[in-house]
Amino acid sequence: MTKRILIVDDEPSIRKVLSAHLRRFGHDVDTVADGAAAITALQEEPFHLVVSDLQMPHVDGIQLLQWCVANQPGLPVILITAHGTVDSAVTALKKGAFDYVTKPFDTDELHGLITKALATESANSKRLTSDPGQELGMIGRSPSMHEVYSRIEKVAPSPTTVLITGESGTGKELVARALHARSARPNGAFIQVNCGAIPENLFESELFGFERGAFTGAVSSKPGRFELADGGTLFLDEIGELPLDMQVKLLRALQEGIIDRVGGVRPIKVDVRLVAATNVDLTKAVAKGLFRKDLYYRLNVIPIPLPPLRERREDIPLLAQHFLSRFNERLQRDLGGIDEDALSALQRHDWPGNIRELENLMERVVLLADGDRICLADLPELSGDFGEDSTEPPTEEFEALGLKEYVRVHTVKLERARIRRVLDAVNGNVTRAAQRLGISRKSLQTKMKDYGLRED
Repeated sequence: MTKRILIVDDEPSIRKVLSAHLRRFGHDVDTVADGAAAITALQEEPFHLVVSDLQMPHVDGIQLLQWCVANQPGLPVILITAHGTVDSAVTALKKGAFDYVTKPFDTDELHGLITKALATESANSKRLTSDPGQELGMIGRSPSMHEVYSRIEKVAPSPTTVLITGESGTGKELVARALHARSARPNGAFIQVNCGAIPENLFESELFGFERGAFTGAVSSKPGRFELADGGTLFLDEIGELPLDMQVKLLRALQEGIIDRVGGVRPIKVDVRLVAATNVDLTKAVAKGLFRKDLYYRLNVIPIPLPPLRERREDIPLLAQHFLSRFNERLQRDLGGIDEDALSALQRHDWPGNIRELENLMERVVLLADGDRICLADLPELSGDFGEDSTEPPTEEFEALGLKEYVRVHTVKLERARIRRVLDAVNGNVTRAAQRLGISRKSLQTKMKDYGLRED
């Protein structure tokens, strides 16, 4: 099978020698002159191997390596270095490089190294295609997520109750669905109940159902969520919101497998696998008397804690690319990818809303992005630029301004910040920046002069 190799070097002679040598062995070779061009090529087409010089202007070999590790794990990177930078190459090995060679290199030695790297890439590809996260309908290759996948695989086949814990937006419902799909009852119903969305006076009838005439408006009998989940899985989300009196009845249903409809005269036996989830610390709720200790122990047989997104930042590029593909299709856009500086901003953000916050942001960005790729200028709320380009003027300096003057100054600073971010995103290319901003090149040059951005 022909392998695609990307050669990255700012010396034309090196690119020429390497590409000619590799093509003699039947490889498909592309060459670029710097790391930034390499990242663009990697985002547009698949490659099996990257061979890159270590020292290059703008984006060097180490930066390119870090991008590959974060965005295309499993893609081997071989670095070419001069004797004086061997220490840097050794550092690169610790950062994930496959290996390195020193200049002047022996082509046969390099070819042997490339052969090993391509064999490793093939093995990595097989491993990634059987990624347990993908099989479970989840995204993430961080160690903490692999622990979650392992726990799901171990406990899913049993009927044991599971308690999923984690902040809002960490994917607790996805874990619950994965447990159901891997259970011994995957063809049964998966019934979800958000305990935080049910009025307190309706909890009992929602969970256990009611008989005709049980209360005003009960014109016919209705099964509750427990009955609907019989033979399947019942997922109680936000279990910490369950009222104390309902906690007693839930405990009985779990222990005995029996429920009573509101207004009913006979108990109903149910076979339900319960999965519960919460974003609050139930041990603290128990200590405050807000949650029954016996129910907590009954629920917490198998705990599955989910890490917040800020503790698995290496998964953010995978998630961002997933949402980009989804919203490209849904919103009929054709954005080609995410620039490196934009990815860096995404990874720096703490994401208090976790994956749900990232998903919402990506939907907004895909809809509103100006260019053909997502760049830092499309993420002003994440740019971290609150210095001289802050969109909010300093209070002491501007508090005496009238409203019109305040708005004028505020608008000027906002426009300057926007132009500067777009210029940064396209490495100072005025033509591309003007296209993204939707103005003429001449207008942009005038604004750059007015705002003192020409030197920048």
